[in-house]
Amino acid sequence: MYRKELRVTTAREGDIIDLTEEVRKAVRESGIRDGLVHLFVQHSTAALTTIEFEKGVLADMQRALSVLAPDDLPYAHNTRWGDGNGRSHVKAALVGPSLTVPVGNGELLCGTWQQVVLLELDTNAGRTRTVTCTITGE
Repeated sequence: MYRKELRVTTAREGDIIDLTEEVRKAVRESGIRDGLVHLFVQHSTAALTTIEFEKGVLADMQRALSVLAPDDLPYAHNTRWGDGNGRSHVKAALVGPSLTVPVGNGELLCGTWQQVVLLELDTNAGRTRTVTCTITGE
């Protein structure tokens, strides 16, 4: 097993950061030829997924998330804590904090148009996010 923490600095809500090369580098460092990469973001207002990292799809993703958890709804979290990021928690829970990708022949087995991304969903963005990258196999 090999574990590495990836640190990602975001500027604002809606940032979508391509982590693919960082994850590929971790796979090479691990020396593992066949197995799995498990990624976990250690924050409740960020998420991980795969997507085609292309401007149109990125805009579509941002729009879809804003439909699922609109800015103008009252969120109980905001009433309780006053930090205004209730929708951020909802979006992160819908997408999820983790992702598993297979490794084969020492390479990350993503599809041609598939990149590993971190979604910054916090209204109070401009943060450093920690993603734990665990690679298991042989």
